[in-house]
Amino acid sequence: MKFITVTCIALFMFIKMSYAGNEVVVYTSEDKIFSEPVLQQFEKKTGIKIRVIYDTEETKSTGLVNRLIAEKNNPQADVFWSGEPVRPVLLKIKGLTTPYVSSAAADISKIYKDTEGHWTGFSARARIILYNSSLVSMDERPLSILDLAKPRWRDQVAIANPLFGTTSVHMAALFIILGDEKARKFMNDLKANGVKIVSSNSEVRRLVARGEVKVGITDTDDANVAVREGSAVKIVYPDESGMGTLIMPNMVCLIKNSPNQENGKKLIDYLVSSEVEKSLAFAMCAQMPLRHYVQTPADVLTIAAIKGMDINYHDVAVKLDEISAFLKQWAGY
Repeated sequence: MKFITVTCIALFMFIKMSYAGNEVVVYTSEDKIFSEPVLQQFEKKTGIKIRVIYDTEETKSTGLVNRLIAEKNNPQADVFWSGEPVRPVLLKIKGLTTPYVSSAAADISKIYKDTEGHWTGFSARARIILYNSSLVSMDERPLSILDLAKPRWRDQVAIANPLFGTTSVHMAALFIILGDEKARKFMNDLKANGVKIVSSNSEVRRLVARGEVKVGITDTDDANVAVREGSAVKIVYPDESGMGTLIMPNMVCLIKNSPNQENGKKLIDYLVSSEVEKSLAFAMCAQMPLRHYVQTPADVLTIAAIKGMDINYHDVAVKLDEISAFLKQWAGY
């Protein structure tokens, strides 16, 4: 009996160790509806078990970044898949990432990759103006983000909480492009004009689609969901004759001293592949590949078709930290 017991314990430990060695833990702020099929496909192709923690809609990226910081001395995640390009930069600044240069990303432009290999971009979204086409004509539509502070749009604009996710990134980018003084004035004018601050970009989409506001600032993935659902909405890529539209690639990074480093690298290789870019282009989110040759549906623009803001993601991350107190005050926190 003693021999059988020892044998069973040894077998259990072997199975447990084998299982632990064949998994990868990913934290992601990409919407579950879009990221889950990608992660399931990786699991199917490699046999590596995926354990995934998703962020909430309201605290996009911020919640998981705080968790990663809290776990710094005992990392639980191997990979962080961010739906926007700034939080991985913040993690690098705080010393939580480790370099990994994926050969699968060799044909992605260097402007979407960290020079030291701490993060890599793939499939992008853009910050756009969504308007209700039943309430706003083509000639009336706002062509610039700055237009939304004008009296004609009083009480008719929605924006997600600027403390979180892509909205916070957008605000930091505006501060860089416009300068602190002009950016503060724009945001204060926007607030004085009765802008509605809501919980998420998807809530912005819903308000515009229902006609509760005429326009909103949101992301292309949320906007494309409304378009493909048949809602009476249209998209404006703002400031094409001026500062341009903010382009926001997904970013992925390897967490320093994580328990499954090699499997983490394999997951990164897969996420930055052209296969995943094509998959996300044809998904409901309709994300834009960073590679020019990746096939897309007819209604998905390429990066080359949009005038992007001339910004550096590291600078945006630093600026976001600088203006955090102002954003809290502006949002009423």
